[in-house]
Amino acid sequence: MSSLKGKHIVLGITGGIAAYKSAVLLRLLIKKGAEVQVVMTPAAKEFITPVTLSALSGKPVVSEFFTANTGEWHSHVDLGLWADLMIVAPATASTLGKMANGIADNMLVTTYLSAKEHVMVAPAMDLDMYASPSTRRNLATLACDGVEIIEAAEGELASHLVGKGRMAEPEEIVERAEKFFSRSEDMKGVKVAITIGPTYEKIDPVRFIGNYSSGKMGSSLALECAERGAEVTAICGPVSVYPDHPSVRVIKVESAEEMCKSALEDFEGCDIGILAAAVADYRPEVFSDHKIKREGTEEMTIRLVKNPDIAACVGSRKKEGQTIVGFALETDDAALNAEKKLDRKNLDMIVLNSLADKGAGFRTDTNKVTIFSRGGRPEEFPLKSKREVASDIVDAILKYRDKQKIQG
Repeated sequence: MSSLKGKHIVLGITGGIAAYKSAVLLRLLIKKGAEVQVVMTPAAKEFITPVTLSALSGKPVVSEFFTANTGEWHSHVDLGLWADLMIVAPATASTLGKMANGIADNMLVTTYLSAKEHVMVAPAMDLDMYASPSTRRNLATLACDGVEIIEAAEGELASHLVGKGRMAEPEEIVERAEKFFSRSEDMKGVKVAITIGPTYEKIDPVRFIGNYSSGKMGSSLALECAERGAEVTAICGPVSVYPDHPSVRVIKVESAEEMCKSALEDFEGCDIGILAAAVADYRPEVFSDHKIKREGTEEMTIRLVKNPDIAACVGSRKKEGQTIVGFALETDDAALNAEKKLDRKNLDMIVLNSLADKGAGFRTDTNKVTIFSRGGRPEEFPLKSKREVASDIVDAILKYRDKQKIQG
């Protein structure tokens, strides 16, 4: 039996040539036993008719806020509460921008803003639009907000150019939806604590020592765990976007010492601890209360002292039944250094990513990782979106915990 049986799904369709695929997607969802409500943007009706979609779904298609002539109001709030899942396919660049920035000027976007459950988007557009910085930025924002991005495929586009921008095939989207529902409670009752982002070590009131970490990988992990039923505590350094989910409790810190204090408190009672933060190894020995002036000073020396090793501190206090996962970002002898860190800090697993891999590491929307586990073989993954990487990491953690239970 499909995990989609009996589920309420809102299918959002926007104005792109790939809208013809939405009819196939709708039919597949219905065949799997889902109840589907179609919501279209006005532009989508130029590509596929509401009559076709209504016939397939067995429900009137919603497109406008009001029904013409009668004044009947279509409540986006009710739709958001009704849905177990919302899928926007195809998602045009315009709609992605509106969703990312809360521009609620049509029924589809207002429904998205009212959605209480998981949202997936399957982008479709020309290759240059898909690669543009604004589109990538909007997709990154949506991913940080918890939206699952089903990346576009490569192939011939409506412009007859060949490149990345084709909407994922309906079968793949249905598979992703089934996977979401099959795993939606596999972490129910599990307590997770996670450190996220950089730490800032103050030099004076306006300067600090830090690094390029954006916190995107850690936030994706926090959201992934929460959406799979876990109770999550996210200890966040100074990041631009914090993980937003009812099951995520956010603790904001700035320095390594503050993060260490919170980690030791909150990792104490967790089942799974994930050390995803990029913690500064050193801090200035002396903090200046006043801004340091450069006038009259040709050179300045800042004496640095070591920060606490949070991973080692947490690893030394690990309890029976706990799983502690670390991260390693390496430039040389990556695998060897990761394995040494796994043993040295008493971790169960370590996630390695390398600055040598294009698209991985700091300030990217993608990552390429290798997961090392105690007593197991390294598992290498290809370049994926950070949200997809988060899913792979959580799958690996749960698999490791199941193995540990069997071995006793």
